[in-house]
This record gives sequence, C-alpha cells and structure tokens, in this order.
Amino acid sequence: MDKIAILIPCYNEAKTIGRVVSDFKKVLPEAVVYVYDNNSTDGTADVAQNAGAVVRYERQQGKGNVIRRMFREINAHCYLMVDGDDTYPAESAEDLVKPILERDADMVVGDRLSSTYFDENKRPFHNFGNSFVRKSINRLFKCDIKDIMTGYRAFSYLFVKTFPVRSKGFEIETEMTIHAVEYNMQVENEVINYQDRPEGSESKLNTYSDGFKVLKMIEKLYRNYHPFAYFGIIAAILAAISIIMMIPVFATFLHTGLVPRFPTVVVSGGIMIVAILMFISGFILHNLLSKDKIEFEFRLNQVQRWKDEHIRREKISKQLLKNNK
Repeated sequence: MDKIAILIPCYNEAKTIGRVVSDFKKVLPEAVVYVYDNNSTDGTADVAQNAGAVVRYERQQGKGNVIRRMFREINAHCYLMVDGDDTYPAESAEDLVKPILERDADMVVGDRLSSTYFDENKRPFHNFGNSFVRKSINRLFKCDIKDIMTGYRAFSYLFVKTFPVRSKGFEIETEMTIHAVEYNMQVENEVINYQDRPEGSESKLNTYSDGFKVLKMIEKLYRNYHPFAYFGIIAAILAAISIIMMIPVFATFLHTGLVPRFPTVVVSGGIMIVAILMFISGFILHNLLSKDKIEFEFRLNQVQRWKDEHIRREKISKQLLKNNK
C-alpha cells in the first residue's frame, strides 16, 4: 500500500503532463504518481512515463470512468487527485495531504474560488457556473464547501473504497462532494492558487453541455439524498393545483347544490391522488435512505478492518525480509 498516491486523469495533455508529474515528484518524493490515460491521441502517456509516472489506461471515455478505475485499482493511505493541465500548484500538495494523514480527514478540497480563480480564468461562463453550483449545493445540502468543481482534492482510504462512482464525466466532482456531505464525512477546505491553462492547452470541459450535466446531477442527488423534501415539494404543488381547481366547483355546489363541471372534479381528484402518492413515496424513500446510512456505517467499519489487516501484513512481510537479510 502506497503512503501517498497522486492520481492524474488525462486526456490529450501532452503539453503539460510532463511538468505536472515532475513538479509533484519534487514536492512529494515519497508519493507514487499515477497517470491514467483516457484515449489520448497526442502522446500523453509517453510524456508522462518519461517524466517518471506510472502510466495506466482507461478505455471508456469520461473523467468519471477514469476515477472509477483509479479508485478500484490503487491502494494508498492518502490519495491526491489533480488535473494534468498544470492549473493547480504542486506547492499546495503538502497542505492538502496533511489533514488526511494527521487529522483523519476524509476529503480535503482545493479551494480555488477564494483566491485567484476569478482573476486567472478567462472563461466568464465558467466563473458564473462555479459560483452558481457552489451556492446551490451549499443551500440545498446545508453545507459550506468553498469549491464544488475543483479537480484538486485529497482523499482518505475510507472515502475512496466506499464511494460508489456513478458519474461518467466532469460531474464526478459534484457527486464526490455531495456524497461526503450526506454521509457525514470529515471535509476540510484548503485555499490554493489557480492559474489558467498555458497557451496552446485546451479545456475539455464544455460550458453548456457539461454544465447541464452538473445541474442534472444536483437534481438527481437531491432526489436521492432528500427524497421526502423532493417529493414533498411536488406533492404540495400538485395539492395546491387540485385545491385551486376545486374551489369554484365547491363554491357553486354550496350555492346551488349542483356540480355543473363534473370533469373538473374528476381531474382535481386525480391530481390530489397523485399528490398523496408522491407524499407517500417520499416518506417510504426517506425511511429506506435512513436504513442505507446505517448500513454505510457498517461498510466503513469493514473497510477500516481491511485497511488494518493490509497494514499488518505489510509489517509482517517487511519484518520477514529484514530477518532473512
């Protein structure tokens, strides 16, 4: 098991990956640098290997797919994830891994938005999108994460081995953040400097299509993690529509004793039935979620036992090698 594993997902980053690998090897010489190439066509893998990285491959396109394979294959006490575009400073690496190794944090977020991001980033819609996503998630999930979309993070072994990666693309950062918040993991923010991509290096993030995927992911995760509130809101809206439709019909009935608009009564009653079903669905899903969170605690304990057993075996192996010498 590595002490620190530096994870770099890459797609066509030949212009910057060599410098990124070299910088992080200098700052954290005890770490193993892993570069996962995601179908690059510009020689990214060769450049990374020449710079001293361990190069592996993920054939399914998308950052989420790359991270899924990284988390599955690599065992380490601390994981440091960084993009290969040379926008994040290697000098901050120690500040990110320290809370994992010394304070048992589960995730440390490299916060760009509190420092130089808005000055360095030349894409105004990206700036707006980052701010909007941050405010939305902090309000919806009642947390205080300073940078939701950052690609510079550190993780514990417990987080990596219990995080079910479902995203395929750039929405993976949003999923990671909400998972950590909802399962009461220890999350810390570390302010870092940010510099825009070097000239000639192009972003793979599409402002509009990937932004829409992120918003869709937020809606999906809010439904999954707060089903009672989600379906309760829908139920309240439908119930209000049903009541508004029924008021004039009921007023006519009180005045004349007749129900002249019978189809309206039927539609109003149908909408109210759907509202009741939505409310019941939210209540049932809320109870299932509570059960899942209890089971998650047991999974955490199991992963901790695996880690302790792995460390114990490593110590025994080192002792045997020492005795044989």
